[in-house]
Amino acid sequence: MAQPVSAERVERIYARLSGRYDLFFDRILQPGREVALKALGLEDGERVLEVGVGTGLVLPLYPHGCEVVGIDLSDAMLSEARERIARLGLWHVSVEKMDAARLHFPDGSFDAVFAPYVISVVPDPRKAMDEMQRVCREGGRIAVVNHFLSRNPIKAAVEKALSPLSMHLGFHLDTPLEIVLRTRRLKLIRTEKVNLFGNWTLTLLEKTGEQ
Repeated sequence: MAQPVSAERVERIYARLSGRYDLFFDRILQPGREVALKALGLEDGERVLEVGVGTGLVLPLYPHGCEVVGIDLSDAMLSEARERIARLGLWHVSVEKMDAARLHFPDGSFDAVFAPYVISVVPDPRKAMDEMQRVCREGGRIAVVNHFLSRNPIKAAVEKALSPLSMHLGFHLDTPLEIVLRTRRLKLIRTEKVNLFGNWTLTLLEKTGEQ
């Protein structure tokens, strides 16, 4: 995997993208978000964490009976998300600036965690997965939607070659699925290809009591 992008660089990149993010990434990636939320099976009264909330494209899709907390590293993206919250009256939602690798929540704070298109963006995806596992309660669910390194050797070679270029847009093309699957105390429930041409994968996991 290519060298990680620093948190500061990620923030600068998404500050530049914030005003145009919805134009490029709404229709293309929204189907995967919708499939993931359905897979989480959220119920009224549950508390949900969205890691990498961005401009808040997912926020209108959550059940109003849930408490939703969104975090992101980019002030510019969070400003767009807050405008969306106010415009749509999403009073069950709050957002705040936070590093996915250093979540400021106690252990087991959430019934479900959703990470849409963020694992290949964060500087330390393993640490981010560990933190999501930590703040999810035992028996809770974690849904990750992301592009992962292809299992096809030829396609994987191309993705590895292009990953240094993709880093200029703030993400890695060569993030391995094993980062998600081998996270401590998480049991795989299902995987599913989503979005155009199935180039992204939904991974649904459950937190177990096993150490």
